[in-house]
Amino acid sequence: MDLIISGGRIIDPGHFDGEGDLYVRDGLVAEIKPGGADPPREKAGRIIEARGKIVTPGLIDMRVHLREPGHEYKETIASGCRAAAAGGFTAVCVMPSTTPPNDCAQVTDYIREKARDARAAKVYPVAAISPGLAGEGLTAFHELKAAGAVALSDDGCPVANSLLMRRALEYARGADMPIIAHCEDPDLSAGGAMNEGPVATRLGLPGIPNAAEVVMVQRDIELAALTKGRLHIAHVSTREAVAMIRAAKARGVTVTAEAAPHHFSLTDEAVCDYDPNTKMSPPLRTAEDRDAVREGLVDGTIDAIASDHAPQSSIEKRVEFDQAQTGIIGLETSLGLALQLVHEGLLSLPRLVELMAYNPARILGLASGLNTGMPADITIFDPEKKHTVVAANFMSKSRNTPFDGWTLKGQVMATIVDGQIVFEGSD
Repeated sequence: MDLIISGGRIIDPGHFDGEGDLYVRDGLVAEIKPGGADPPREKAGRIIEARGKIVTPGLIDMRVHLREPGHEYKETIASGCRAAAAGGFTAVCVMPSTTPPNDCAQVTDYIREKARDARAAKVYPVAAISPGLAGEGLTAFHELKAAGAVALSDDGCPVANSLLMRRALEYARGADMPIIAHCEDPDLSAGGAMNEGPVATRLGLPGIPNAAEVVMVQRDIELAALTKGRLHIAHVSTREAVAMIRAAKARGVTVTAEAAPHHFSLTDEAVCDYDPNTKMSPPLRTAEDRDAVREGLVDGTIDAIASDHAPQSSIEKRVEFDQAQTGIIGLETSLGLALQLVHEGLLSLPRLVELMAYNPARILGLASGLNTGMPADITIFDPEKKHTVVAANFMSKSRNTPFDGWTLKGQVMATIVDGQIVFEGSD
C-alpha cells in the first residue's frame, strides 16, 4: 500500500528537519516534499494526517528479551513484536538468554522465522558469546552472523574470564560485530537485591555496590583498547561508569553505550515499598547516578536508549523482594519516558531520534533513515499527548512494570514497517 504522511515535522538527523509530506511507495521512502502542502490524494492509497506530530525513522530497541524459545508464558516473539510496534519500535534486537540459548545458527534461524510470521516489528537476533552462556569457550561467530545475528553478548551472564573476553573482542572484530557487555562482577554482586547504600540499609535488603559495575566497565574498556574490538556497554547505571566511558572515548577507544529508561527515570528510593517491579539488574541507583546517566545522554557519552524489556510473570514477581526475579517490561513505556527528558529541556527532539533510531542502527550496522530508496520504517508520535500507563492493556504478555498508573506526555500514533502500518493509535 502506498502512503503519504502529510504535514508532520519530519526529523531525520543530519538530513532533514522540518514540516513536510513523506511519500511511501512499494515499501520504500519515495520522496520528502518540504512545506507540508496538501498532497494530491489520488497519488496515495492512504494519507496519514500528521500535523502537530513528529515523523522519524523507525525506532530501534537494542536490548529486548522475548523469552521464546523456552518461556513463552512470559512473552512470545509474536507478542513482543506487537508490544514493540505499540511502543513505536520498527525493530528490536533480541538477547540470547532463551531456552535453549541462541548460541547456534539453528536457534537464530528459528527466531527469525518466528519474527517473519509475526508481521510486526523486525527482529535482529543477538547471539551468545559462549556456548550455553556459560563463559567457557566461544561460539561460531561467523556462522552466527551468516544466520542473521547482528551482535554478540552473553546477556545477563557477565563474561568473568578476562582472557575469554579478550578473545571474544578479537574474533568479533574479524567478524565485524560488536560485543554487547553486561558489565557486572558476579562476586561483588552475589546475594544483592538492590543498590548498596542508605536505602538498602533502611530496608534491610542486601546491597550491590557501584563497584560491581565499575570494575568490569574499566576491564572491558582496557580490553577494547588492547584488541581494537567494538565494545558496546549495556544499561549503564553508575556515575563512575559514565565518567570512564567519556574518558575512553576521549582517548579513542571504540566504545559505545546505552542507558535504560528506568535508570534515568527512577532511583533506589522507588524500592521503599518493596515492589518487586523495582528489582532489576543492574539495580536502580542513587539520584547522583541517575543524573550522571542523564548527563551522559545529553553530551554524547551514552549513544543509545534501550528498554532492556525483560518480561516476568506473576510467578516470578509476586514473591518477597529478595526472592523475586529481576527485570521489567519497557517496550511500551520507553518512548514516553524518554520524552520526559525532552519536556524537561535536557534533550532536543533530534537528539532523541539519534538515541532511539539513528545511533542504534549505526552501532549495529543496520539501515536507518528517510532518504529516497530506504525501507519505509517510520515512527509517528505526538509529543504533547498525555496518556496514563495501564499495564493491563499492554500488548506484552507480562505486566511487570513500576510505571503502571504513571501519566506520560507523548504517545505513539503509528508504526510503519516496510511501508505497512503495523500499529495505529487513536487521536
